[in-house]
Amino acid sequence: MDELYNEYFQTVFKYLFCLTHDVDLSEELTQETFCQAIKTYDKFRGDCKISVWLCQISKHLWYKELNKRKKNISCPIDEISDSLESKEHVESLILINESKVELFQKLQSLDEKTREVMYLRLTGELSFKEIGEILNKNETWARVTFYRAKQKLAKEGLD
Repeated sequence: MDELYNEYFQTVFKYLFCLTHDVDLSEELTQETFCQAIKTYDKFRGDCKISVWLCQISKHLWYKELNKRKKNISCPIDEISDSLESKEHVESLILINESKVELFQKLQSLDEKTREVMYLRLTGELSFKEIGEILNKNETWARVTFYRAKQKLAKEGLD
């Protein structure tokens, strides 16, 4: 199991970071992924790569975490106001955030596999080879899918 952990830790961590955008949470979920993998290894059928299986486990754990967070939403206004900096800095952060929101809204118009490729490449900074392995496709497929999605988004007004 140590070999499995050493070989696939980075792949699972990068995948989770792409989903969560949070280093600490990604590390925690990566650890939990390997715990779940140990518990359910006897159920692994071998009909896909181990990296794909581990990423599926991690995705389910992320969904579980999201559901748990939905139930516990609270954000006191004092915490927000204490963390605010200068007005100019806040304005620039808002503009950057609006651009990100616009991009992610545009990404929602893509089919699920294409959207996953875009997320893994843009936020997870994974190579096309790693993306292909995670999605059980090849490197060329990941590269072409990413390129076509970029073209589609550019046509819709995003570069």
